[in-house]
Amino acid sequence: MNRGDAADLLVSVALGAWAAFGVLALVVVGRAGSPLWLDDGFLAWSVGHRPEVAVAVARGVTASGTGVVPYVLVVLAGVVAGRTLWHRLLAAVLCLACLGLGQVLRYALMEFIHRVRPPQSDWTAHASGWAFPSGHTTTAALTAGLLIAALTLRRTHGGTALRIAVGCWGLFVGVTRAYLGVHWFTDVLGGWLFALGWLGACLCAAAYLLPAPFLTHTTAHAPQPTENQENHAPQDPGGGGRSRPA
Repeated sequence: MNRGDAADLLVSVALGAWAAFGVLALVVVGRAGSPLWLDDGFLAWSVGHRPEVAVAVARGVTASGTGVVPYVLVVLAGVVAGRTLWHRLLAAVLCLACLGLGQVLRYALMEFIHRVRPPQSDWTAHASGWAFPSGHTTTAALTAGLLIAALTLRRTHGGTALRIAVGCWGLFVGVTRAYLGVHWFTDVLGGWLFALGWLGACLCAAAYLLPAPFLTHTTAHAPQPTENQENHAPQDPGGGGRSRPA
């Protein structure tokens, strides 16, 4: 896929995600933050299915979606994406900017929407601030998306398995937020849609603005003979100019 095709695809993904996020946000605001669709059902199910081991695993996974871990991972994404030292530094800065600016925009939306979290009696983890869109979900999804983009760009060995693992981690962080009772399920859905829209916009900008050598995967090939070399190459070395017998 060339640069133009990739940019067009990313524009479509970003616009679709933003449209879906906008509809969901309008519904949340219109309902004054009250639970929607699957929210009550998912919360009731999670409260009734919380063995100690599952809660401990969920807390561990959810903790990886905030703090320093995502920022370390996006720097790693930059290192993977670049082929030279300069490219790696540039990619790391751009990945950090994508994540950091996404966080600023998310905070602004949370303050604007003012959705209250589920009842605190159902929480099994610490939480603070407003609910929509889920912060851990957004952060983990953006981080996972940047890592997947870097692995795809550089076609690393075992990249498919790594991309699947990273994608599952990004999704699972969001699921744990609803499972632990600190977010409604639609908060998590909003975080996924917001992350997809913002990531699509950032990657689209990168596809248009970054120099071509940064975005192409090159491998070493044996030098090909030039047209001049082909014209002057001996046709029958050692044959004395005679045609070989059939």
